[in-house]
Amino acid sequence: MTAFTEPEEARLFSPDPGAPAVPWPPAEPPTPTRGVDILSNTSRSIVEATLPAVGAEISTISRVFYNRLFRAVPSLRDTFNRANQSDGAQQRALAGSIASFASLLATGEQTDIGPVMARIAAKHASLGVRAAHYEIVRIHLFAAIAEVLGDAVTPQVALAWHEVYTVMSKSLIDQEARLYRQAGVTPGDVWRPVIVTEHEYDGAHAATLHLRSLDYEPLPGFLPGQYISVRIGLPDGSEQSRQYTVFPGRTSEEWAITVKRVPGGLVSGLLCDDLRAGDHLVVSLPFGSSVVDDGSEPLLLVSAGVGVTTTVAALRHLQSRRDDRRVEVLHVDRTPYEQPHRTELRALVDSLPNARLHVRWTEYDELRSDGRILLPDIPVPRDARACVCGPIPFVHAVRAELVEAGIAPESVRLEAHAPGVWFGPDDAPTTIY
Repeated sequence: MTAFTEPEEARLFSPDPGAPAVPWPPAEPPTPTRGVDILSNTSRSIVEATLPAVGAEISTISRVFYNRLFRAVPSLRDTFNRANQSDGAQQRALAGSIASFASLLATGEQTDIGPVMARIAAKHASLGVRAAHYEIVRIHLFAAIAEVLGDAVTPQVALAWHEVYTVMSKSLIDQEARLYRQAGVTPGDVWRPVIVTEHEYDGAHAATLHLRSLDYEPLPGFLPGQYISVRIGLPDGSEQSRQYTVFPGRTSEEWAITVKRVPGGLVSGLLCDDLRAGDHLVVSLPFGSSVVDDGSEPLLLVSAGVGVTTTVAALRHLQSRRDDRRVEVLHVDRTPYEQPHRTELRALVDSLPNARLHVRWTEYDELRSDGRILLPDIPVPRDARACVCGPIPFVHAVRAELVEAGIAPESVRLEAHAPGVWFGPDDAPTTIY
């Protein structure tokens, strides 16, 4: 996240001069709260009544919002994924989040807001987002709403949707403040310089980078399944950040990440092909929910592509604990030559007494004709906890199969390779495990 100076930050709170008049005054930046606020009865009724109209235009609102935001604050372009901006994925993520959150509040199902928002809060913390940024977003988001919906945004409608945003932002700020406290840093102070100690190609389209601190002090610990943001400069002088699952490096004092080269990607090619041992990087502290606990329930680890790094991190944790629980591991990839950590995955599974590995090669052995990935070929205990990591269609398909098989939705932990994916309350765990 770009660090703002005080004069610049004050300027950012000024609305875009070209924006239409907004029928409510700028609010104070939200502050963290212990609980989760709910909508007033009046606002809930207005939001419920206007949700179809807002939902129909939310994609346009999102596009106008980002245009306004970047025009007013060009430096924020470095915070957002440019590739996702260009193909509309970022806009769709924002649109889905706002619409889903508003629907959650309007229907009175707000009791699970915290767990639903945990994934977004962790992503924000890994980028150094601070409370002040929510006010910047609020100004330009509601200017976009006023522009797109025009006279339909009456003062009453504006105040109701402002209340939605306030509840949403307070929930996120509260969780992010907790994450910063747990990391022992002031809000936003998450970036650290590291040095690449080793670069190795891993599969046909990926590379693993081993990282250590510049002063040889041990890097902070992390939970299996957490990730770090990597910030890298681009040839045009701008910067971009991406998130990668972190797992133990060659020593306990180092980290490692695996990066898959994305065709046309701005960052992955630089990390895979341009970095070498001795180069420096700027990375964040680790954030994100852990994927294994120290319990005894059977564990199901499912991954596709570079999502295998989450499985590797979990298996290394189990190995370090000499865990004897039942573990079923499924990995899906196109070919054996494209799978990162192929040899290590087998070795880790073999090192655990009650673990079994299942692999699907989609190019040589296409998935079942009915589209199923897991069942009935892999026995899935109903009391299992599951972690699923991969592309959005993959994680949703696997989740549907697991729930159909009798696993409780709250026992299925999803992680998708996409910006700000909103899974909804049934897709988020009620506890972090």
